[in-house]
Amino acid sequence: MTLVAERPVVGSGQRAYRLTSIDMLRGLVIVIMALDHVRDYLGSSMLDPTHDPNVSWALFATRWITHLCAPVFVFLAGTSAGLMADRKSPTELGTFLLKRGVWLILIEVFVVSTAWTFAPLGIDHEPLNGRILIIMQVIWAIGASMVVLAGLQFLGRRACLVIGAAIVLGHNLLDPIWPTGDGSGWPFWVALHSVMSEDVGPFRFWFFYPLLPWTGVMLLGYGTAGIFQSPPAQRDSRLLKAGLAMTVAFVAVRALDIYGDPHGWHVQSRGMIATVMSFLNTTKYPPSLQFLLMTLGPATVLCSFADRWHGTVKDALVMFGRVPFAFYVAHVYLIHALSVMLGISEGFAASHFFTFVSFFPKGYGVALPGVYLGWFVVVAMLYPFCRWVAAVKARRTDWWLSYV
Repeated sequence: MTLVAERPVVGSGQRAYRLTSIDMLRGLVIVIMALDHVRDYLGSSMLDPTHDPNVSWALFATRWITHLCAPVFVFLAGTSAGLMADRKSPTELGTFLLKRGVWLILIEVFVVSTAWTFAPLGIDHEPLNGRILIIMQVIWAIGASMVVLAGLQFLGRRACLVIGAAIVLGHNLLDPIWPTGDGSGWPFWVALHSVMSEDVGPFRFWFFYPLLPWTGVMLLGYGTAGIFQSPPAQRDSRLLKAGLAMTVAFVAVRALDIYGDPHGWHVQSRGMIATVMSFLNTTKYPPSLQFLLMTLGPATVLCSFADRWHGTVKDALVMFGRVPFAFYVAHVYLIHALSVMLGISEGFAASHFFTFVSFFPKGYGVALPGVYLGWFVVVAMLYPFCRWVAAVKARRTDWWLSYV
């Protein structure tokens, strides 16, 4: 079984159990994810332009391609845990997943949320009124799902696969009956399947990633980890077939428009391109069955071809994919810092940007070409740092490196 790249890649070293196909796919989506956050913090468009019925195809595509990121992150986190099962006993794996899951939740609360707002003491804008905003997003979803997986992995891969499939296939049955989470005063369990916010003392917790479907995705990743232990040709064939099957299933289920997403698609009077955008505009919060088929299908196809690609770009993606935690935390702080500098250059006070992006001043931001330029700058600036972290992880086996 091919476990390392054919040519030396920074980050190989003593951690030779890693699969380059997984690392490359993870690196690709984390670089794409940076585009979405650059668009949020440096762009002049609304936070989610797919909600705008008159959005341009270029802006829609810029947002849509980033939908691949969260499902791939969560799925591959489960896959990596499944591959660890061959090196750790169930008790050892459960302990590791529990500790890492709690660690990630704490990082989301105390480190990443501060990076999004630059306001650790609170935000004065309505409706926060001085409260400290804690944004529970993908790091929270991965961490909390790991805590669940820490217990369920004792049931074995097959049981996790069945439970994960049941959640992913069936959670949209809750759409008509589950509370929407609008307003305040809802119990925390509502965040299992709805976006919601809740005030706890001086904090406002915004649960942007409902836990139930993301846990299903991680369980699927854990349950299917055995595919990656097959011989390379067999593995890639199975991945290709599975990816194509999910993609075809998405087209069929979306076309029928009966189940799998609370928001249907419509033929648009603006023409075929607008209709295609409506067809692809599935629900991410929480991730619907159609959304997950639409994203995990093509991503699985890409993964099946990963070992056939070679060159500098692939090596860079593999390197990024081996340090996703370092990239993620650093890129949020970097992008927000760049937004402060951009705001000053456009004539705004720096203080206007020590808040969450939805409160940035009107008239701020650059057009889409500037967003892509900013994306290139961010990735280029992060490359030396991530390369250094990857090299450290390659030559050392300290226990704490498993948490970064």
